[in-house]
Amino acid sequence: MVKRVLYLFVFSVFAVHILGCKEASTKIIKTATITFTKEGELSIHKSATDAIVAQLDIEIAETDYETQTGLMHRDAMEEKQGMLFVFPDVAMHSFYMKNTLIPLDIIYIDQDLKIVSFQKNAIPGDETSLSSKVPIQYVLEINAGLTDTWGLAIGDSIRFSKTDSK
Repeated sequence: MVKRVLYLFVFSVFAVHILGCKEASTKIIKTATITFTKEGELSIHKSATDAIVAQLDIEIAETDYETQTGLMHRDAMEEKQGMLFVFPDVAMHSFYMKNTLIPLDIIYIDQDLKIVSFQKNAIPGDETSLSSKVPIQYVLEINAGLTDTWGLAIGDSIRFSKTDSK
């Protein structure tokens, strides 16, 4: 009888433990939605005429965390918004689309603020390394397709300013 009670007790503890683990594993954890925070303004200029092709509100990624996270986990971005990555050095830089939910055009920019290469229509979630192909200091991420819509070309340039909030 004592063995039977002991078995029932052990079985009950085991069952409660298993069921408790199952309940915990089915909980859905929601993260806060990441929203756009305007930290500056940027204009893109044609090389031949210096005409402004586009004007954007930008978020600026300067810290290691900001440059590593970028636009990950964002559901959308407005057409006149972008993220400017500012690196402390001029070097080859690569990007990937891990945890990025929206297709992007990635514009690689040298230390003189000239566009030197593109990665058009980067695929959400793709972990393929997307190299700048040449040394750069800045990267501008915008919605996929806008480089073609705006007719951007190698040699076009950017100008940007930070708002006082950062």
